[in-house]
Amino acid sequence: MAGALDGIRILDISTALTGPYPAALLADQGADVIKVERPGLGDLARWVGVAVNGVSALFQSCNRGKRSIALDMATPEGLAIVRELAARSDVVIQNMRPGVADRLGIGWDDLSEGRDDLVYISLSGFGQTGPYAQRGAYDTVIQAYAGLGTNQSDPDDGTPVFLRQTAADKITAMYAVQAITAALFARERGMGGQHVELSMADSVVSFLWADAAGNEMMMDSDGSMNSSFVQGSKPFRFSDGFGIATPTSDADFHGMCEALGVDGHDDPRVATIGERRKHPELSGEIMTKCHLAAGAFTCEQISQRMEALKVPFALVVDPKDLPNDPHAKAIGMFEEFDHPVAGRVRQPRHPARFLGTPATLQTVSPMLGEHTDEILIELGRGEDVEQLRSGSIVF
Repeated sequence: MAGALDGIRILDISTALTGPYPAALLADQGADVIKVERPGLGDLARWVGVAVNGVSALFQSCNRGKRSIALDMATPEGLAIVRELAARSDVVIQNMRPGVADRLGIGWDDLSEGRDDLVYISLSGFGQTGPYAQRGAYDTVIQAYAGLGTNQSDPDDGTPVFLRQTAADKITAMYAVQAITAALFARERGMGGQHVELSMADSVVSFLWADAAGNEMMMDSDGSMNSSFVQGSKPFRFSDGFGIATPTSDADFHGMCEALGVDGHDDPRVATIGERRKHPELSGEIMTKCHLAAGAFTCEQISQRMEALKVPFALVVDPKDLPNDPHAKAIGMFEEFDHPVAGRVRQPRHPARFLGTPATLQTVSPMLGEHTDEILIELGRGEDVEQLRSGSIVF
């Protein structure tokens, strides 16, 4: 069966993660994605992090299933090719600093001229306008500005802590996927194409404020509670590992206490979530008892007890162990395949399970310029390939 986006063509002229990752997810869903890269260096993601035979894990994750053309957009002929590719595309994705795409001649006004069906998304750090628009904006910059650093700060001295992943990039990528498909849906309803602007700062603030800025959102709050309602969560230390329980409902709370063999939870002052909110000190004492009691159990023992009482619970699993976890294996969470250059590769499956238009994990990321000739032939420029290559326009 065809994917949900079968027949949709995407031109990816973005780099790193924020733009390439959503394009890869859309490729899983059936879109034909052409990636434009600069000659020689290519996408910077090719050179970041763990790599095998020149193929980085980051590039593989964010560019699987795409076709790569390497060309010099600074040349008139190179620019003409990009415009031809855009004219054949439904979606264009770029994450250049505001104004750069316009100066290159591949901005919204340039590529939408003469057509009303193009979906064009401009991704940026701080947005297209405002005093910070021209700032360089890598992931940690946005984590600092948008509140993730503060949200993760050390509870003892307040030192900001940054997530050990490019969280701001990935959060923005998720919003980008939704924005692109929403714009395509609007087009299908006869509303035409459009220019979509999405900043990392807006994305992360929106993401954070959903559950971690309570006092900042509720302006009449007395500030007695922490803005993040999961601030106090900490793992249990068992005799041979760690785990976490999330006792939100009354049944969860009492089940957790019972599983850990902790008494005192029959006190009417902690019987319901409302009463526990009124008596945080007593609730805290019981949680302390739970953490002290945890050391008497193995991970296997506590898993059985928590599951029997239907308590929301999980052991803390190292990423290296997750592919062999029985649940992950049972649902086929990971797929393994042979990459022609990088060797054996394991990747998570596409997360959404489309039962009518299945998404298929695209496995191989392209080598730099691997599909240059193929793409030029599709454009009707097959006879020009050698001339373009000898003129250092394509590679």
